Amino acid sequence: MIRIEKAEFRKRLERVQGLMEEKHFDGLMVYGDEYRKENLRYVCNFWPIFERAMCFIPRKGDPILASAPEGERYAREMNVWPDVRNVQEFACVSVPEEIDYPLAKFSSLKEVIRQTLGNGQRLGLVGQWDIPAPIFERVKSVAPGAEIVDAASLIQEMRLVKSRAEIACLREAGRQACLGYARLIEAAVPGHTETMAAGAAEGTARIAGAEDINFTVFGSGPRTATIIGRATERVIQDGDMIMAAMAVQYQGYVATVEFPFVAGKASAGQKQFLAVLFEAANVQLGYLHHGANAGEMVRAVRDVFRKHKLSQYDVYPPMHGIGLAEAESPYPNEKADYPLRSGMCVNSDISLFGHPCGSNRIEEGFVIGPKGAESLTPLIRELCGKAGA
Repeated sequence: MIRIEKAEFRKRLERVQGLMEEKHFDGLMVYGDEYRKENLRYVCNFWPIFERAMCFIPRKGDPILASAPEGERYAREMNVWPDVRNVQEFACVSVPEEIDYPLAKFSSLKEVIRQTLGNGQRLGLVGQWDIPAPIFERVKSVAPGAEIVDAASLIQEMRLVKSRAEIACLREAGRQACLGYARLIEAAVPGHTETMAAGAAEGTARIAGAEDINFTVFGSGPRTATIIGRATERVIQDGDMIMAAMAVQYQGYVATVEFPFVAGKASAGQKQFLAVLFEAANVQLGYLHHGANAGEMVRAVRDVFRKHKLSQYDVYPPMHGIGLAEAESPYPNEKADYPLRSGMCVNSDISLFGHPCGSNRIEEGFVIGPKGAESLTPLIRELCGKAGA
């Protein structure tokens, strides 16, 4: 089974604690919930359902996972560290009532923080933009002498370049996504609804081993202009542009696939529009190697749009990083002045929206290498190569 082994989590912990020493942090707390799970999963592998959780990392020693009682056994199953505590503040996220858990044993959030800090006072927080204000205020109230500092950069820098095991997880997510997308293309035909095509794709990916479908974006005909719309009961018509993307998660790692196509017979205008996207994708591919300037890559893609006088339909940068989040760093624009590095994993996001012939984009995953990029989603690369030939 492809997975991140405990030895790799141990290396991550050692590196985090080394950075804590260097940056003078006495303790670190990493927040996560069902929707913003990536940093939490990076340090302990836990992904909450319904509830919230924080991994508390001391400068020395093993972390404490503070979570909630309904998911306690599940937390012990996923979490790579043995110390799991129930904390009242992290219970069910969706109701205002205080839920009674008569069999649960609770720990004090104050005691968990005190144990994490030891005799220190400087407490780093990873997830400042994710943690709810009431929980953050509670943390401050039970640790009145602590200096709470945004520490997201400690984890973000580590996540930029992937290990062999992380790349293997992304490669497997990409395999599952490609199987699902092949089924989507088969199902997105005139007479079928958008939900039928999306459901066929999601079911296929799940059967192939997907842990989760983070999202399926779907639009047909005039609905392609939604950019990130969800599938509806709209019946697909002959000649409809199909704009569909699916993000597939395996062992926490997410691969997204999207190939622009027309259901039934494409018009000449649609063919010309799609040809520009394929041209831009092939130009981008030449920049996906170690040492390439990220901003130059963005400018090269946008030069294709400028050449065809389509810049007014270009709504955001043509690439972003992938990993434990569907979109993460690097996320360059034309002004970016840093090199791509071997081991970075990225997704193309080449798009044009609002064009009279329809809207669409290409999304395919790559791992950056010394001389070029390896496709993590080979079906999309094959389709783009054929279409752009």
